[in-house]
Amino acid sequence: MSRRTAIPAGAVAVVLAVLAAILEHGRTGSVSESAEAFAAAVIALGVIGLAASLRGITLRGAVLGGLFTLAGILTWTSTQHPIVIWAVLFVEVVVFAVWGRPWLRTLRELPGLGGAWLGLSYWVFGVLGALFVLRAGHLTVAAQRLAYLGVFTLAVLAVVATTRRDRDGDPDRDPAGDRHRDLSVGMAAAILVGIGALLYFGAGSLFDELHAIPDSASARMMRNRFWGGPGLFYHPNSLAGLVVIAAVRVGLDRAFAAWQRVGVAVVAALVLSISDSRTGFVFATAAAFAFAAVVLLRHWTGRKSPGGRTGHAADSQHSEQRRSETTIGGQDGQGGDLDRWGRPALVAVAMPFLVLVAVFTIGGGSDFLLRDRFTDGGNDVTSGRTDTWRQVWVDWKHAGWAEKTFGDARTSRAVVHRVDDGAPKEGPRRDLNTDNAAVGAFRRGGVLGAIGFLVGVALLLWHALRGLWQAVVLRRPGVRHPATWFTVAAAAAVPTIMTEDWVIGGTNGAIWLVLLAGEVRSKRTAEPSAIVPVQTPSSAPTEPARSAAPAASADAAPSAESGHDTSRA
Repeated sequence: MSRRTAIPAGAVAVVLAVLAAILEHGRTGSVSESAEAFAAAVIALGVIGLAASLRGITLRGAVLGGLFTLAGILTWTSTQHPIVIWAVLFVEVVVFAVWGRPWLRTLRELPGLGGAWLGLSYWVFGVLGALFVLRAGHLTVAAQRLAYLGVFTLAVLAVVATTRRDRDGDPDRDPAGDRHRDLSVGMAAAILVGIGALLYFGAGSLFDELHAIPDSASARMMRNRFWGGPGLFYHPNSLAGLVVIAAVRVGLDRAFAAWQRVGVAVVAALVLSISDSRTGFVFATAAAFAFAAVVLLRHWTGRKSPGGRTGHAADSQHSEQRRSETTIGGQDGQGGDLDRWGRPALVAVAMPFLVLVAVFTIGGGSDFLLRDRFTDGGNDVTSGRTDTWRQVWVDWKHAGWAEKTFGDARTSRAVVHRVDDGAPKEGPRRDLNTDNAAVGAFRRGGVLGAIGFLVGVALLLWHALRGLWQAVVLRRPGVRHPATWFTVAAAAAVPTIMTEDWVIGGTNGAIWLVLLAGEVRSKRTAEPSAIVPVQTPSSAPTEPARSAAPAASADAAPSAESGHDTSRA
């Protein structure tokens, strides 16, 4: 950000922070509460400023990520006004349809993507199930599911078409153009903007013991968790998931400045603490261990390679060139953290664990991680999820052949209804999500949906881990790896399958979208191995490194899908 834009932006931030303090004083009449709201607003605006400062943001990435993030937030903000959510989905259709061209050519690439299988297959089978079930309203359910399928298919097409290599494109010859097709930086920036907006709207209660909540029965039982504030609410679990995926994308990439990487780590520690999210903490823990494993394995394979080198001279030259260009957005952090073993690498590995320690101690993680949220003195740390999964199985056993094969067809999102949902016995029953990606795919797509889910997970992990597999197991020299952040994010998302629907997309599918963008880019061009030892005169390449044009672009985007379940922890 230049000085010309920094001064006006700072002035606007001061005005907004003061406005938050004035509004809080008008609500409470307390000077101390106003001071807290001012401090909270400063933090929120700082998060937005951090997002805006990231180099490598592209317009399409920001819009894609922003639309999904916005739609997810609206599923909790506008629960009584679904027309608002559908309006956002309509905008997505228009934008994604334009960016996804040529549709037929791009459509042929989808079967090879794990993200496409995870986010689309159960909708395909669900549409067929609704058509085959001869029940009142089944055509309406089929039409609604077809609309959802259309939105998310176009989203995948937009990501693939934007990231696809031009017919004559070559990232080695045109590194600047290659960087501009990395959508994940813009998506991460849009997610951080969404988080900052939630923190700003909830500034009045950010530091309070009880927070502002949406008009929801489940929210009333979890007022100790941060949801946002009047005008903008989001489920704490989803909020925690977003901050972790943004922290992985930014924090593990050496192309970003040190203050940006530390800043996103601090934001992650704050949001994980105020959200009281067990799933978010598990996601962050898995990411920390996955990152440590990637660094250690690459270092080990580098030492085992002939001559102590991880690749051929061309790969070393390529990595050195990328490092000298101070590249942005998806260059696998090739600037020091992983390139040479030593203190920089150890600090990079330690940072995620420091975040976890801060959340567990200062953030109160030792209290919320094992607490039963809905029953005093209870021991159900799944917050009713196991009862929901049991009901899914009971419903499946009593269903006909069509719903067994293609999924439950009673509602468009295949919500679950059970008697012991916390609502009055006389009803009405609450619409519950499955809060388990595997169970969710099974519920919405039946047996075929479960098979599609397994195919998607296998493809996603293969594209994320194939570099390590070839280097560690097959001992192949000169292996090119996917970006480190994508490898870590895909591996860390696996444990969340047990308690969230994040990896199967939907209107709350921002995390799925970022994983998809990483996967598409990893198939297009893998990054060279990140551990490149200092070159000696005998191993230094003789060909001079090529110069590269500096990257410039701006891109951000929102996303959408969630559901109004009452048993999310």
